[in-house]
Amino acid sequence: MKVILLKDVPNVGKQQQILDVKTGYANNFLFAKGLAVPANEENMKILEEQIAAQKALEAQIKAEAVDMKNTIQNKTVTLKTKSGPDGKLYGAVTSKDIADAMHKVLGVEIDKRKILTDAIKITGTYTVKIKLHPEVDAAVNVTVENE
Repeated sequence: MKVILLKDVPNVGKQQQILDVKTGYANNFLFAKGLAVPANEENMKILEEQIAAQKALEAQIKAEAVDMKNTIQNKTVTLKTKSGPDGKLYGAVTSKDIADAMHKVLGVEIDKRKILTDAIKITGTYTVKIKLHPEVDAAVNVTVENE
């Protein structure tokens, strides 16, 4: 019997996958628990519409990430912090500090978890990678100066 999975089922398949399973398994487990529906003409049409809507949403999210990349790519953000005479900071510049500075300077809201950098502990200029989307990365220059 052909079924369309509504949810991921361990050791069986992933959501929106079309599988051929035994009739008893489909009736007694998959349908009873709401994990699958029969793969008839009506349900196949609904599945195709869901897949098309999901692809359109993913394309929109990627387009927004590309727009964000175009806005912030190769921009410079300057952070002023206290440091010693040799340039060592009295603390560190973290991804949260960089995200806050980008919000103030560039006017963009970036999640600190998307900023890929180690804590900066010495004054200078650094290129920081930002993961906007699984397929879209941006680079921002961060300048750390003494107050």
